[in-house]
Amino acid sequence: MRYGDRLGGRRAPGGDPEWLTLGQAAKYLGVAQSTIRKWSDQGRLPAFYTPGGHRRYRRGDLDAFLERSGPGGRAKEGPLVLIVDDDAGLRGFVRASLELEGYTVREAASAEEGLSAIEQEPPDLILLDVMMPRVDGWEMLRLLQDRHGVGAIPVLMFSGKVDAEEVGEAARRGAQGFVGKPFDPQQLIESAKQMLPA
Repeated sequence: MRYGDRLGGRRAPGGDPEWLTLGQAAKYLGVAQSTIRKWSDQGRLPAFYTPGGHRRYRRGDLDAFLERSGPGGRAKEGPLVLIVDDDAGLRGFVRASLELEGYTVREAASAEEGLSAIEQEPPDLILLDVMMPRVDGWEMLRLLQDRHGVGAIPVLMFSGKVDAEEVGEAARRGAQGFVGKPFDPQQLIESAKQMLPA
């Protein structure tokens, strides 16, 4: 028996892959899995559960959700925040925290990836780590300003290894904020929320 046959008594017609896993649904809508879980918990997007407790989404429900979400066929999301940091664990923590608050979050593991992401879709706010290999945060900030102008995209710099003197340096270089030692990821999240309310 296929999993689609067991979901809420609804039967998937023929061989059509009507039911999608959480990961497939996230890719289909172009959002993070945590965002889809949130929408399901809020009742905005219907989800069905397998006997093992896994979520399944019906393709027709996803299409209807896209239609309700406005022009362009993309789900309405909160302000876009780009996190640029070579620490995957920190990126994941900040991303999950901000998405729960209604933000849309993109990640970049390097300055090069960050600049590429900005060209694809300019964010509303950039969270930029100072200490990164090859191209550090200060150099990325300079390159960003060369391409887009100073202050065109707000930048919140952060580092667990930079002292208080760098706070003034961040302002002189055109960053809108700085979170330094002792570094607290929650402080970074709160500062981001103050700079860019969801």
